[in-house]
Amino acid sequence: MATQGLKTIIALSFVLAIGFLLVILSAALWQNLFPLLVAATYVVAPIPNWICSRFGNPDDFIESSGSAVVDFGRFLTGFLVLMGIALPSVLAHSGAIEVPAMIMSIFGGLLIYGTIISFTLFFREQEEF
Repeated sequence: MATQGLKTIIALSFVLAIGFLLVILSAALWQNLFPLLVAATYVVAPIPNWICSRFGNPDDFIESSGSAVVDFGRFLTGFLVLMGIALPSVLAHSGAIEVPAMIMSIFGGLLIYGTIISFTLFFREQEEF
């Protein structure tokens, strides 16, 4: 069981490194720093969901079906993920970055966000009753 967890951590770290490499290369190959904004949005994206889920259900014994705070955190997370896709698209449309840099930046950003979500799912605490 421990070797399976170690293999998962190594694989997720490898995918995270590839995502950051794509975002950094999208900025370095075309000598433009705008694609690096995507890495910042994908790193910040899980934070509202994490914070709002902590404040969403203060009572451990009563399970509520929904909370406005949790929904607001999901909204902000969705907004930041969508911004990570839309920002390079708008920058490429306006001519601030090249189209291949946009593609590398979006794909690398999605790898970064997917890896962060996978890490949080992998290290989620088991609920005990």
